[in-house]
Amino acid sequence: MTASDRDPKQVLALLAEQKLSLELSTLDLCFITLLALKSEQLNLSAFGEEQLGDAFEQVCLALEPSTENVKARATHALRRLREQRLLARVDGAGVRRAGEYALTRLATGIVDFYVHSEPLTRESLTLLSRTLMLSLTEVLAAAREARDPEAWQARVIAPLRITVSDLVRGIEARQRGLDLEQEDFQRRISQLLSADWFGSLEQCQALLESTASTLRELNEVLLRGSHELQALLQDLLGVVTADDTDADDDERERAVMHVIEQVDRIGAWGQSRQQAWTEYYEYVHRYLQDVVRFDPARALTERLKKLLLAPEGRAYSLTLAHAPALGVLREVKPPENPPPVRRPKREPDAEPEARAAAPDPDQLMMERIEAFLAAGVTELSELTQRMTEGLPDAERFVAAGRIAKLLARITRPLARGERPWVVVDQNLAIEQWQVPEKRSV
Repeated sequence: MTASDRDPKQVLALLAEQKLSLELSTLDLCFITLLALKSEQLNLSAFGEEQLGDAFEQVCLALEPSTENVKARATHALRRLREQRLLARVDGAGVRRAGEYALTRLATGIVDFYVHSEPLTRESLTLLSRTLMLSLTEVLAAAREARDPEAWQARVIAPLRITVSDLVRGIEARQRGLDLEQEDFQRRISQLLSADWFGSLEQCQALLESTASTLRELNEVLLRGSHELQALLQDLLGVVTADDTDADDDERERAVMHVIEQVDRIGAWGQSRQQAWTEYYEYVHRYLQDVVRFDPARALTERLKKLLLAPEGRAYSLTLAHAPALGVLREVKPPENPPPVRRPKREPDAEPEARAAAPDPDQLMMERIEAFLAAGVTELSELTQRMTEGLPDAERFVAAGRIAKLLARITRPLARGERPWVVVDQNLAIEQWQVPEKRSV
């Protein structure tokens, strides 16, 4: 079960029942960071108690050189980190000997956030998008070749839930890193303006232009990549819905739809960030033009600040001029309500019983469509040509729309990346649909 399938109320109730909390001091954070760095540099999968003590002593010497009873503090820190699920004992020897400990996924996630946060770039996005495209192409080929439930589970559902989802999460993690970078970038512009009011003008403009160019390139890659990925996923969804093996169709469709929603979320992120940055870009440029360039020495700004903060003096307020309403020189007579529109009654052409017995035209057309489908018709153009033979041109156009509408009720058209337009006759052309063949029971 994925995170999106879980009931939020049950998850919150479980967290509240376990009374989970996380409290990390700067010393604890530096300790797990040092362990993560040592694990990467020395290729260690676990740490012994002596190695943990040495690492804690290094952190204490760097942060608090005057610390006493380092071993006792290391023991307390080890117990505290284990209680918060940041360290886990992995040797399985119990209390018979000194244990070995490894960082949990929670600890590595915290370290990655502070140390290894990688923002999204054009190169990383292009590489991840191509890898994701290759994985989906392999899954689509495997889905077309699958003939039993085991093949569907091993070659389609499992790669969608693990490989493809991990690649999508890699893109989203870098998106969050870029969000943090943009927040730091905005804070940097504010600090530049506070430190050097007019001298930082060119630096702020250069930073704005470079970031706007980066986001524009990312958005172009996201739009192009999302379109190609969605086309592959729609083809995969069509193969899944058209298969008639004994496997769980709902499970396959849920796996494909989950990836489709993830890809949609990636594209929506690009559009929302581009719009937000455009608004910020325009606001900062307007501020630089109307405020900074207008008052380069900040004389007007400082004078206004002193006047507003002065303990004595005139109290400033905002006054609005109220314009009186124009006088009306004559009385306005409201127009009379027009008489209601009435339709003359007429005698019914037939008795209610006779009209109720008339056949439903949609039902008759649906029966004809089902008959043609049973006869082996699989294309919308051929079905429209057969059913509209002999009709006038104006009626054929209306009938073609009704045929497509009723066909969508009876069966689901096969998903395709592009649907060509096919000429039915010299006066009518429609978008081609492919429907699955009617299987005999």
